[in-house]
Amino acid sequence: MNFELTHIPERSKKPRKSGVTMMMDKGLSVRQVEDFIESSGHLTDLVKFGFGTSYVSQNLRQKIDLYKSAGIRPYFGGTLFESFYARGMIKNYIEILDKYGLDLVEVSDGSIILNHDEKCNLIYSMSKDRTVMSEVGSKDSGIIVSPAKWIKMMSNELEAGSWKVIAEGRESGNVGVFRPNGTAHTLLINRIISKVDPNDILWEAPKKMQQVWFIKLFGQNVNLGNISYNEIIPLECLRLGLRGDTFFNFLPQDYAERLKQVNEEVEIDSEEE
Repeated sequence: MNFELTHIPERSKKPRKSGVTMMMDKGLSVRQVEDFIESSGHLTDLVKFGFGTSYVSQNLRQKIDLYKSAGIRPYFGGTLFESFYARGMIKNYIEILDKYGLDLVEVSDGSIILNHDEKCNLIYSMSKDRTVMSEVGSKDSGIIVSPAKWIKMMSNELEAGSWKVIAEGRESGNVGVFRPNGTAHTLLINRIISKVDPNDILWEAPKKMQQVWFIKLFGQNVNLGNISYNEIIPLECLRLGLRGDTFFNFLPQDYAERLKQVNEEVEIDSEEE
């Protein structure tokens, strides 16, 4: 960092197993990728080419090479995997992963119905040659998945070979582990983490209030994804207690109490005036 500051929580170091930050690339240009790497590459672990953008984006290989050279692992979004699966083209999909030298793959069923045993078999098969992340939860807000089913699917997919299971939230942040208004589905999340290690979960959390909620619950080294390219540095500040939303989370209790007391005294003086 640029200067010394006490009581900053310790962040895990790259390559990270926890505290992972995943940025969603929804069509950045090569120049934007270069600028992103200069400003935020040191804080970014993974980059997902959102949904099917890798099919239509120009200079895809150049972008992949740029991310990889910066120590960032790029991968295609789960919707692209589902598009190939729905067309019976999984072998073609694997060939494309090899063509672009991607060692990270997402297996998901957010838009399609995929037999869970078959999904786990795909995870097991793909994990022999690359790192697999699997997504749990539907992109359809009308489909309700019980907590017990979330736990079973996550546990089975981790056992099948997933490095992380992704908790669906979409780039809109209003489905899966979130309610339609974007607030966290607290009961569901608490049920999940009672059985599944939070370090094995990457939470899709595109909105600041969601990021704050997860950081307050799990601390600075929570795994978060679907972060916009221009929100990586603001997110890191949240992780370090350098924004108002998490300011007191990492200060010693006596500091926090003293500061709150000073604030109360200031408010009283203002009222008397």
